[in-house]
Amino acid sequence: MSKKSARRSAGADAAAANAASTAASASVDNPRRPCPCGSGRRYKACHGSGDVPDLIVTRPFEGLAAETELIALREFVPSATAPLTLRGESSVPSVTLGTVLPGAAAALTRVDGSLFIGLQVQTHSGDLARDLGAAIEWGLAAGPSKMLPVVGRATEGPRFGDLVVDEPLQVTVQDDFAWWLDSTPDPGSEVAVSLERANAAIMPSARVADLPGAYWVDAGDKAHLRWVRSEDESALMAGLARLAAADELGLCEGSRYVGSFRAHGCLVPVWDLDREAHASEWAGPAAAFAERLDAALASVAAGQELTDAERRARDGIRGRQFTLR
Repeated sequence: MSKKSARRSAGADAAAANAASTAASASVDNPRRPCPCGSGRRYKACHGSGDVPDLIVTRPFEGLAAETELIALREFVPSATAPLTLRGESSVPSVTLGTVLPGAAAALTRVDGSLFIGLQVQTHSGDLARDLGAAIEWGLAAGPSKMLPVVGRATEGPRFGDLVVDEPLQVTVQDDFAWWLDSTPDPGSEVAVSLERANAAIMPSARVADLPGAYWVDAGDKAHLRWVRSEDESALMAGLARLAAADELGLCEGSRYVGSFRAHGCLVPVWDLDREAHASEWAGPAAAFAERLDAALASVAAGQELTDAERRARDGIRGRQFTLR
């Protein structure tokens, strides 16, 4: 897989957001339009001014139990949801994290007041965790049937981990975007047409059982496994190199390691897979690979230096990297 095709593949799964946000982005180049953050100011005097300092947080979810899942849902899972448990008391019936909301909105509330938070959004600041915190705070005060197109560039205020209980996400990968709606839309209605268009952009995806941050996707010409890893990059590179030198970097027959990309401070290894195999068939080989990698990482942590062959393998692996975020 070339870097160019890998970029296309990594971003293709989020195409549903584009299909759903055509109307919302039609005037994106007009600096005189109202700023979508809801401030009441014109875009050029608010988020379009370029005057707001934007601190870049390279690894916004570092230390959270859900870090790898948050990155996967943010970057390459097309349609998925996960319930969130808030710290403290709240009058909101429920809070749900979703990959992308209608119009790629930051947040919305339903008629009953339940809150949905979107990860794949129109615009974001340099700190995604603070953006999510701002969206949650908005939803807790918004009331029923409201939508937040974008969040402001807040430089202070609670971050995601300050508001949400630190625990692994219970992710449900969805086949479509029906979870956007309270009820089934009338056939032929504008809502139904928009939903159908968004659904058509989804590539079949599945979470690999019991492996946080690992997702299978059928990209059409081939299938892939993308696996967000939270280890220190230099240690992970050494571990992968040790496996590569031993010819153990593949998952099993029908798979091929093709490279990796960086996303929000974490490395995401990618494998090409046999499309004829069902997503569930990769759970066993992936778990076995995880055991091999854990052993390699343990040897690196114990101070076992890389051999010449392993260093050459590491150089080759590094040459197949790019940064997504």
